[in-house]
Amino acid sequence: MADITRRLGWRHLRGAPTAHIRHHRSGKLLHDGPGLSFWFRALTAALSEVPVDDRELAMTFHARTSDFQDVAVQATVTYRISDPALASARLDFSVDPDTGVWRGAPLEQLGTLLTETAQQHALAVLARTPLASALVDGVTAVRERIAAGLGTEPRLPATGIEVVAVRVMALRPEPEVERALRTPAREQIQQEADKATYERRAVAVERERAIAENELDSQIELARREEQLVDQRGTNARREAEEHAAADGVRAEAEATRTVRLADAEAARSVRLARAEAEGSREVGDARAYAQAAWLRVHADVDVATLNALTGTRLAENLPNIDSVTISPDVLTGLLAKLGTGEAGA
Repeated sequence: MADITRRLGWRHLRGAPTAHIRHHRSGKLLHDGPGLSFWFRALTAALSEVPVDDRELAMTFHARTSDFQDVAVQATVTYRISDPALASARLDFSVDPDTGVWRGAPLEQLGTLLTETAQQHALAVLARTPLASALVDGVTAVRERIAAGLGTEPRLPATGIEVVAVRVMALRPEPEVERALRTPAREQIQQEADKATYERRAVAVERERAIAENELDSQIELARREEQLVDQRGTNARREAEEHAAADGVRAEAEATRTVRLADAEAARSVRLARAEAEGSREVGDARAYAQAAWLRVHADVDVATLNALTGTRLAENLPNIDSVTISPDVLTGLLAKLGTGEAGA
């Protein structure tokens, strides 16, 4: 939309670079071009503003396939006004000199023209195509047909319109039909998923079985090795017991031999000691007998008085030394009683 300002009965227009401005006064073209800026009088000016930038026209329409199924077509047409003078002559692009707003709706008219033309060619293609093929290859076929149809449409060049590109985003059937079409694919996908699940479970079961067999084999091998270990330990224990028994036998034999030797030596020593003691006793006895015989021989010729004297002397020599004599009252009483008894008897 052009930017128009008021100044004392005059108007100033300032256009955008993407808007082609045409200014007529009394049937004469005074200004013609994009991005213009000029003064004009509102009462005598006829202004047109034609956009020259690329514009996107989104369209959605319904069509019917050869098997009588409704489909929705979503497409976008990119176009531009290549000849602003021709477009302003064929369509109403005039603007209000006070506000700069279009008096009519030229872009809506242009959109209707493009939509109806594109829809006509799309219907021609889809009417000869079954739904399954349309959903598979219909997007490309419809896009090519719309582009070719718009390129050969005589009204577009006559209006100064140039089609830049055509895009078809989707061809969609009715929701019920779409669900019905999705069902086999979903069934197949579900079957494949179930098959994959079963195969995965089978593989898991097989792996678990292999793991269980490996564990069982490992346990069997471990039990066999434990049995071998027990046998080996028993053999080692028997060998160790035999070695200990042999060592104990050797020690016992050595101890017995040593004991026998010690007993023999002790017996021999005892015999020698007994012999020595017997010999000593015999010699002592012989010496005592010889001494007694000699003593008797010495005293054989001595008289009785001398022998008594010698006897008393020997007795006195053998008596113990008496330092003091303690007479208890009991002893003294007994002695006195005996003395008294003796005197009475006398």
